[in-house]
Amino acid sequence: MADSKSEQVLKALTTAIKTALPSGASFERNEFYPDRIPSLGSVVLQDGDPGVPEITLSPTEYIYDHRAEVDIIVNGSSSTARDAKFDVLKQAIGTAISSDRTLGGLCDYVVGEAPAPLELPVEGAQGLKAATIGVILTYGTPDPLI
Repeated sequence: MADSKSEQVLKALTTAIKTALPSGASFERNEFYPDRIPSLGSVVLQDGDPGVPEITLSPTEYIYDHRAEVDIIVNGSSSTARDAKFDVLKQAIGTAISSDRTLGGLCDYVVGEAPAPLELPVEGAQGLKAATIGVILTYGTPDPLI
């Protein structure tokens, strides 16, 4: 059985992000943050919420503004090091999104939201910097489950 439209879209986003990330950064989908943050950081794609669709009739089409979430987390011995690593990952995700805003024709449009980074102190260890980037995936499907 073929993947549903939402799964096709999320797999295409996964591929785009994985391809754009520098080596040394980890990528996971629908996983928890890793116990150890790799040297260039970690990126986790969460499927997110498809939201309530707009529905058109004749033919029936469910149009979603699906909001997936891309979590970025980096560590470093200084805020300057964390800022630099964070910016590399943020730009890689931006490049992944902007290089094909239709994900190979699966979406009408894909756009990322600006992240709101947080500095997270860790007692006895390097600090962390983290943020969630919302990615809006606009697509239509004849059935919400197919």
